[in-house]
Amino acid sequence: MDVHGRIREILAETIREELAPDQQQLSTEDLIKALKRRGIIDDVMKELNFVSDNVDQEPPSSPKQPVCFTDRQSTLLKKTNIDPTRRYLYLQVLGGKAFLEHLQEPEPLPGQACSTFTLCLHFRNQRFRSKPVPCACEPDFHDGFLLEVHRENLGDGTRMADSTAMLSISDPVHMVLIKTDIFGETTLVASYFLEWRSVLGSENGVTSLTVELMGVGTESKVSVGILNVKLEMYPPLNQTLSQEVVNTQLALERQKTAEKERLFLVYAKQWWREYLQIRPSHSSRLVKIFAQDENGINRPVCSYVKPLRAGRLLDTPRQAARFVNVLGYERAPVIGGGGRQEQWCTLLAFLCRNKGDCEDHATLLCSLLLGFGLEAFVCVGTKAKGVPHAWVMTCGTDGAITFWESLTGHRYIHKPASPDEPPAAEQPKPLYPYRTIGCVFNHQMFLGNCQPSDSVEICVFDLNDESKWKPMSEEAIKSVCAPGATVSLPPFPPLCASTMDASVTSNEIEMQLRLLVSEHRKDLGLTTVWEDQLSYLLSPALASYEFERTTSISAGNEEFQDAIRRAVPDGHTFKGFPIHFVYRNARRAFATCLRSPFCEEIICCRGDQVRLAVRVRVFTYPESACAVWIMFACKYRSVL
Repeated sequence: MDVHGRIREILAETIREELAPDQQQLSTEDLIKALKRRGIIDDVMKELNFVSDNVDQEPPSSPKQPVCFTDRQSTLLKKTNIDPTRRYLYLQVLGGKAFLEHLQEPEPLPGQACSTFTLCLHFRNQRFRSKPVPCACEPDFHDGFLLEVHRENLGDGTRMADSTAMLSISDPVHMVLIKTDIFGETTLVASYFLEWRSVLGSENGVTSLTVELMGVGTESKVSVGILNVKLEMYPPLNQTLSQEVVNTQLALERQKTAEKERLFLVYAKQWWREYLQIRPSHSSRLVKIFAQDENGINRPVCSYVKPLRAGRLLDTPRQAARFVNVLGYERAPVIGGGGRQEQWCTLLAFLCRNKGDCEDHATLLCSLLLGFGLEAFVCVGTKAKGVPHAWVMTCGTDGAITFWESLTGHRYIHKPASPDEPPAAEQPKPLYPYRTIGCVFNHQMFLGNCQPSDSVEICVFDLNDESKWKPMSEEAIKSVCAPGATVSLPPFPPLCASTMDASVTSNEIEMQLRLLVSEHRKDLGLTTVWEDQLSYLLSPALASYEFERTTSISAGNEEFQDAIRRAVPDGHTFKGFPIHFVYRNARRAFATCLRSPFCEEIICCRGDQVRLAVRVRVFTYPESACAVWIMFACKYRSVL
């Protein structure tokens, strides 16, 4: 409504008209009267949305869910309780410009689906998400985020942090820009660390910045666009620092960080020289000490892992493995041919994009398992055909070694084959897909494999034996990877609960699939009769498949089989086909199903008294991850 602008105009007008030369000031009542007279207050009252407190109550269930294609991410209006004794940073994003990749894009028509930009923020354990805006050369961002500055018990909780105390808070505001296309596919556009402390030295504690966003991966030197950002301290600062003091503090932090990183680099080079002197063949092993993040910055691999507690969002390590497995897998995009572009992502970029490479999955799973109190490591090595790969390993207190494949959720027990056994002795055949292993690491340790062979099959995982595993100094790792050790380390964000309504999403996908199947059969000249009861009977099977994926325990199959036998009369045949996806695009899922001859046989079933059924069950996980199970089935009279 642009209320502020209109109020300012009216107040200026009122002051001009009504302020007699002898009268020095107008009272608040006079100004309110002027606003009432022009109907502003009525307009504002009409626009206000009052949120009732019973948001958590279940809405009455209606037999038919309306299928709506509005913005599914639209968030409930939330009340923000401002604690007047705490300091807040109010960050406003007021539009963007120079997103030149979208220069040619036409204005989207009202109601037409278009690609959108979403801005995700993380600051000191708080996460925010902007409203999606259509992609354009000048995207219309208009969002404000209220960031609490001292959450982590900084000093005395009863006293408000002053400028000097806040100057020592080196956490940046991490901003990640995501593009979502009309099919719901996400792309990482930019990842930026905003240094907010310049506001402490600006007049009135308010400052405006233009933030230039750079691309990611191979395009990390190319500008993708500019955001206009306004920062404001709330409540306003009593005294601001001089800009000189702020700049000196920031320069000092950068200098300390650069020195720590330089010393670590010197140490890492020395360590690598020693490692090569053990055996020259070590130079070909996958010993990865540094990895590039999405901004093309080299960081020690140990900094990508940190014990991460999922609060009440995940209950068991195996459930954590399932959550990481349903996050999408996508190799880092590379323009043109020429091999694999390796890019490890910061956790916020990985979670907001909802997909990433095998290293992103492995570091997240390792962090979650460490949070669950297990001794976990990320392993770097190769799979079949020498393809580089990363997976997770846990060491039991009894010395048992378990491999966790973060892309599938599978677990494998490792029993080393003994190379000293006579050739006739039966060696256990490994079930895992891993061939060689170069190094293992977590947030505190880094160990290079210095056994004669780097084959996983005969590898001994006694990590305390320095003749088998060459360790790096834990002190050296701590100097650059411990939380708060350097200002260049991105802080780890907390996980967010899913905002998806599982039953509404399941219904939507199911309705769309019914439509697609009916259209497909119509093209073949076949009619389609759906049997709702048969569809409903498929639910227990889908639930038991997901339970089995999470726990490795199969349950409830007998009841499902019994129900199906009772539902299919004598002389009729039943066929069912379950399939699993990690995305919610019904058309894409349907196209994949048709590629399977079994499924195509069910969808295109011909015969007497053909009845079709389809059931969709969406299982939601933290962030916007989900497992989608679909089962197509048909029953028909067997005519010989």
